[in-house]
Amino acid sequence: MDIGIGLPNTIDADGALVAEWARRAEERGFSYVATIDRIVYPSYDSLLALAVAAGATSRIGLLTDILLAPAYEPVWLAKATASLAAMSGGRLTLGVGVGGRQEDFVSMGRPFDRRGALMDETLDLLRRSWAGEPVAGGDFPVGPAVPGGRIPLVVGGNVDAAVRRTVEYGDGWTAGGGGPAMAAPMVEKITSAWRAAGRDGEPRLGALVYYGLGDDDVSRASLRRYYEFLGDWVDMIVEGAVRTPSGLVETVQAFADVGVTEVAFIPTVPSLDQVDRLADAVL
Repeated sequence: MDIGIGLPNTIDADGALVAEWARRAEERGFSYVATIDRIVYPSYDSLLALAVAAGATSRIGLLTDILLAPAYEPVWLAKATASLAAMSGGRLTLGVGVGGRQEDFVSMGRPFDRRGALMDETLDLLRRSWAGEPVAGGDFPVGPAVPGGRIPLVVGGNVDAAVRRTVEYGDGWTAGGGGPAMAAPMVEKITSAWRAAGRDGEPRLGALVYYGLGDDDVSRASLRRYYEFLGDWVDMIVEGAVRTPSGLVETVQAFADVGVTEVAFIPTVPSLDQVDRLADAVL
């Protein structure tokens, strides 16, 4: 099981903490650092946060878990991701999802009701651009050469379109919360579709888990603020976060039991000791 740790890009953290967090995560042996994405929110931009993490480290992987891909202008996204992949030495994995907050799309001038179609268009353009194909007119690609001609990509979502996109474009799938029981049916669907399509090897199968150790009030408050738009559903997310070391260990085992191969623990407390507390429990 590969264990990743989220950067504090959506909680009330000092900007300098992002680099310190990434350095400590690399020192402690996490497989990657991850971001979650929001546009209309006082958070740090996902790709810029990962760029800061890349500059502060030399080995640890970088993952968007996930990026709201159809909310962004696709040519810009192709250039930005190619740049980050090249400058980090190929450490970037792009996790993408369609998103569910209309204001994120309105703010970017992208039609919310077309986000599924926009996702497909974006994934197609990214693949062609990363391979060096000009996608914006003229004779040149829009970004630098990508190591290997592609960036590893994982897809989030629990609908049939997410299965299709994983098999057609991706290297795997990631569960956006909800626990092992909710992930299990999608793990089976992804694995079955992967084999039916004749894809080589096995898909990456990831999961996202919120955690906070030592300050339950801060942990609950940060999640409640981030997910308040869900109304009555917010309590399920707030209380679903793992807040004990034994719970972290049990969570890793439960995901392993349903076939998940990597887990990203996303922090809810903006304190550097959260890196060490998590490492002590699960590494």
